[in-house]
Amino acid sequence: MRWLVGWSSTAAGVAGTGSAGATGYDGETLQPVGSQLLWGDPDPLWAVGDWRPDEVRVVHADPQNRIAVLGICGASDEELRRGLFTARGGALRHLTTWPGSYTAVVQAGRRITVCGDLAGARPVFHTPWAGGTAYATAALPLADLVEANLDFTHLAALLAAPDVPAALRDTTPYDGVRRIPPGHALVLRAGAREIAGYEPVASLAVAAPPAEPGRAVDAVRDALVEAVRTRLSAPRHVPDLDPGPVPGMGPAERRAARGMPVPGIGADLSGGPASGTLALLAAGLPGRPGTLLGHGTGAGERLLAVTFNDLAVPGREAELERAGALAANPRLHHVVVTGGEETLPYADLDGPLTDEPGPSLVLAGRHRARLAAGSADHFTGHGARQVLDAHPARLADLLMDRQRRHLVRPVAALARADGSVMVPARVYGAARRLARTPYRAGLEVLAERLMRRRFDEPKGAVGASLAALTWARPGPAARWLTGEALAEVSVLLGMEADRSGSGAQRPGDYRARAALARHAADLRVLEQAAEIRSQRLHAPFLDNQVVRACRDLPEALRVQPGARAAILRTVLEGAGVTDLPPGWGAPSHASSAAAARAGLRVAADPLMDLFATPLLADAGLVEARVIRKALRATAAGEPLPLDGLADLVSLELWLRRLLSRRGTCWTGTPSRARAVPSGIQPRRGALAPGA
Repeated sequence: MRWLVGWSSTAAGVAGTGSAGATGYDGETLQPVGSQLLWGDPDPLWAVGDWRPDEVRVVHADPQNRIAVLGICGASDEELRRGLFTARGGALRHLTTWPGSYTAVVQAGRRITVCGDLAGARPVFHTPWAGGTAYATAALPLADLVEANLDFTHLAALLAAPDVPAALRDTTPYDGVRRIPPGHALVLRAGAREIAGYEPVASLAVAAPPAEPGRAVDAVRDALVEAVRTRLSAPRHVPDLDPGPVPGMGPAERRAARGMPVPGIGADLSGGPASGTLALLAAGLPGRPGTLLGHGTGAGERLLAVTFNDLAVPGREAELERAGALAANPRLHHVVVTGGEETLPYADLDGPLTDEPGPSLVLAGRHRARLAAGSADHFTGHGARQVLDAHPARLADLLMDRQRRHLVRPVAALARADGSVMVPARVYGAARRLARTPYRAGLEVLAERLMRRRFDEPKGAVGASLAALTWARPGPAARWLTGEALAEVSVLLGMEADRSGSGAQRPGDYRARAALARHAADLRVLEQAAEIRSQRLHAPFLDNQVVRACRDLPEALRVQPGARAAILRTVLEGAGVTDLPPGWGAPSHASSAAAARAGLRVAADPLMDLFATPLLADAGLVEARVIRKALRATAAGEPLPLDGLADLVSLELWLRRLLSRRGTCWTGTPSRARAVPSGIQPRRGALAPGA
């Protein structure tokens, strides 16, 4: 893990004197473990973890005005200096418009500004501390700093309504540690904090003029090409040198056995349109996209393309054929990683502690097997579906904008998939109801559903689309929560509905942003859980400028069947790539549900042991016998929500790893200075006063 951490004190000299740090309980100096100081008191900032030299840049205008950028940023030092002067005047959006994925921190006198990203892949957290405010790009260091206990209401909301921002609010799993919403910045003035949005807010009364489709797609292409080029222009990184030969192993085998990536740049190549687009863009742009000369293949210009072939669950033969056809490009070096039952979901329940829980914890071993064969800089197509596809609720947005004619093709596609002539009327009616339903009423309906335990599961594509045509709906794991936990989330939603009034953004845009934020948060968990030493995963679709360009796509274009593949095909054509294999962009008929079900069946015994005495039961969120019954039923083939079981298992795994950890994120602290210092006490009254 890598993060930055710092604080803003109430007055100069409060945080400490001399070297940067703060005075702890017994007069000791608090500093992050394994950190490098970027600037010192009274408002110090550290970079923690294995940052590369080119990933940490600090530009000074004078001793009291400076900017730090951590991550991949395409701005030059002069552009950073101009951004610093602009931010001093209060303009923050300019700090988020450079290509790449990064976190910017500006210090102008005693005012500190920390900018989050639009997707939520690079979040910012804060907590009150020592009369001021501490902030970080990870929640666990702040939880250690203030000895935070678990926030059980947040954990209940994670299971009951993970896609509903009103349920999660700005909380984290750690009590008292707060998250900055995507598209916002944290502004600190001598310890006092303010949350400021840097994106313009769309009007609910008047729709923005629709963008011309051709220009909007061109903007997506330009942003995506610039995002890839920024990473290709960064200095090449060579992992730690091979410590020596091993009898019977070649260099590549030694590297994989020791968990070291291949030097240079690579990409996933699953056969899908997102990963294929990035691989072809990275291989085709001018420069040196491939492996360094003298390392690996020695090709110098070839990009390492990695394809995962699941031998335990068949069904992706067509995608593998398309990946092979794409890899025939002479600028690609194709590697196929095979996996059996040992790479199924739930097969590997051991792993590192991540900053937060996420459903991808049950998939970490599967991804680690693929990434171990990847490069030091590895492109992934994560986020393309969330930024390009149309959430079904966008049909209501089209009705609000009086664009009914654009509903014809998506509704006709659903009717063909279902084979019923009643589909158009049902979909149109649901979209019309959503367009006329206020946000507050949507939250109240969800609160009532949780209280009354109404968890009807949609059937087929039409059922899923109809279920998504709401402001908010229960999560897949909600059916297994205790009545007290559901009541707690229900009461919370009622309070949020009272505070929200009648205004909110358009339902489709609201649901799409919530889905993007959840995916970005889970990708962050996956990066930490499946991390390969000296490797960096790059998700250009989650860059600020790419997200902005995708948000400008007309809704009428998004909702058409096959829109994502068509947009990415146009992007590649604009970049000069036209020879795509037949069937490129076709939806996969093999579902990840088959792999999840097979993994649950194979790992049934370890999972039953995991839930013999679960910490979730001690927290009052579930009953152990209910979860064991669900696991047995799913292993036997009953059609229960697999996503809900993944949420439960991953949260239980995360709690166990958190409580079994030793040490803390800070030096100079007494043994008690760590998150959840007393563990989880059995909690049987979720609605009790003070719970």
